[in-house]
Amino acid sequence: MEPGTLAMAQEIDFSLFALFARATFTVKIVMIMLLVMSFWSWAIIIQKHLMFRRARAEATIFDRAFWSGEPLDELFEKIGADPQGQSEKIFAAGMLEWRRSHKQDGGLIAGAQARIDRAMDVAINRESESLNTGLSFLATTGSTAPFIGLFGTVWGIKHSFEQIAISQNTNLAVVAPGIAEALLATGVGLVAAIPAVVFYNKLNSDSERIVGGYEGFADEFATILSRQLDS
Repeated sequence: MEPGTLAMAQEIDFSLFALFARATFTVKIVMIMLLVMSFWSWAIIIQKHLMFRRARAEATIFDRAFWSGEPLDELFEKIGADPQGQSEKIFAAGMLEWRRSHKQDGGLIAGAQARIDRAMDVAINRESESLNTGLSFLATTGSTAPFIGLFGTVWGIKHSFEQIAISQNTNLAVVAPGIAEALLATGVGLVAAIPAVVFYNKLNSDSERIVGGYEGFADEFATILSRQLDS
């Protein structure tokens, strides 16, 4: 490499901020979009982690109370008709329908078991939607961020070749900055995509386990009520 070219290359600032500042307007927009997607993904990841931890803790506490031997009517009175915990909401939905299925003379309205099951299924679906809210954004970020970054790279390289053609100079000092700025877009895309994919898989698996626990509890509770119906 010629000494003059090497000296020019050494004088160029290749820091991330400098690469961003020198990038074209289109590449800057791409990188800003990717950074926003990455920031929002991490916000969802942290929020879901806290939500799932609370849900697991609440389910553990409720299961302990449910299987403590305390009469279900008394447990329902303690929880009330407007519970806060997810497991409590499913239990309350079943108990509320159970009470509504009783006539004033103490008899049961026909189809009580099916209505109780549906009431708990609706409650489970509602809690499942709450747990899964935001996970679709992680999936979208994980699948699209690399391609958005690649678009920025292609656009940046195109601009670099245009500058080479205009300057009629293929020295490293002319080519390297534009290529580095273009590749930065791909790097930002990967930084946004990789955590989104990893945590989407983990959080989706955690959500399925929590919802599976709700469904298991609903089945056990329905079995208990079924015995009461048959007795």
